Amino acid sequence: MTDSHHSHPPTPARDSASTGAMDQALDWLIVLESPSEAQRREFQAWLAADPRHGEAFAMAQAVWDGPQVAQCAQTLDSAKRKVSVLGRLRPHWKPLASAAVLLLGLFSFSNLPMRLQADHLTVVGERQRLQLEDGSKVLLNTNSAFSSTINDQQRVARLFQGEAYFEVAANRGLPLEIDAGPVTASVRDTSFAVRYLDGVAQVRVQRGDVDLRSAHSDARVRLSAGESIRIGPNGFDQPARLDPATDLAWVQGRLVFENCPLNQVLAELRRYYPGWIINTNEQLANVSVTGNYRLDQPLDVVRSLAHITSAKLQEFPALVILN
Repeated sequence: MTDSHHSHPPTPARDSASTGAMDQALDWLIVLESPSEAQRREFQAWLAADPRHGEAFAMAQAVWDGPQVAQCAQTLDSAKRKVSVLGRLRPHWKPLASAAVLLLGLFSFSNLPMRLQADHLTVVGERQRLQLEDGSKVLLNTNSAFSSTINDQQRVARLFQGEAYFEVAANRGLPLEIDAGPVTASVRDTSFAVRYLDGVAQVRVQRGDVDLRSAHSDARVRLSAGESIRIGPNGFDQPARLDPATDLAWVQGRLVFENCPLNQVLAELRRYYPGWIINTNEQLANVSVTGNYRLDQPLDVVRSLAHITSAKLQEFPALVILN
C-alpha cells in the first residue's frame, strides 16, 4: 500500500497506477460499507476498467468474509493496542481492516498461477542458491519465481518475478536465454543480475557481455561489464553506469543506500519483510538515508531508521508503523 492511503480519505480509483489490484479491492470493501452515490459510480467504473479488478474484489471479499479475518481481528482487538494502521476508518472497523490487510498482504492470490508454473520459489526474506544443468549458478533473491529447461535442444530460463544473479560459465553450444517480462537476455560467459518487478525489468552486468532484446519490438541492446539498463513498457532506457557496491549489495546479503530518500528505502525493505511496513508521516518520505545493512534483518533496519529520523515506531505482529 502507498503511504497516501494512510493520510487521505480513500479514493481508490485514483491510485490504480501505484497500488496493486488487491490493495484497491480492500479499499473498496471498506468504502462500500457506507458509500456515497459518487463512490458507487466510481466503484462501477473501477470494476469496468480491468477484468482483474473484479477477480481481485471477489478474492478480497472471500478473505474478508472468511474466518481467518475474524480471528485475526479478535486477536488484534484483545491486545488492547491502539491499531492505527488504517486511521481513515471508523474505530470499530480498525481491527477487522487491519486483519484483512495482513492476510491479503501475506497471501497474495494474484500471482498464484505464475507461482504454480515455477520450478523454484523463494518466500519473502529468503534467498536460494541453484545450479542449472549446464553448470550455471543462480542466486534467487526474496519473493522470486524461476524456472529453467536445459538440454541438448535448448538452454532457456524464465524469471517470472523477483530478482536473480547469474554466473554463467563459458559454453560453446547454445547461449543461455533468460526471459524476464519485457526483455530476453542471451548470455554465454558472464555474471549479471536481473530484476523483474511490477512490469519493469532491470539488468545489471558485472562481468562479460549480455545481449538483450525487447519482448515487444525488434529493439536490441548489448550491455557490457559495469553497465545497467531499465526496460519498461516503452522499451529500453539509456544504459547507465553500474554501482556494484549498492546495486548488487544484495548478492552479498547486504542492503546499501547512498543518499536515498526514506520512502525508497522503505519500498526496498518491504521486499524482505513478511508483513507490512507503513509510514504515516509524509515529512519523513524525502529524508535522505545512507547506510549499509543486513538484508536478513529488515525489522532491525526499520528500528535503526526510526532512531536516526527521530520517528515514533509502533510494532505489531507482521506490522510496523513509522509516524
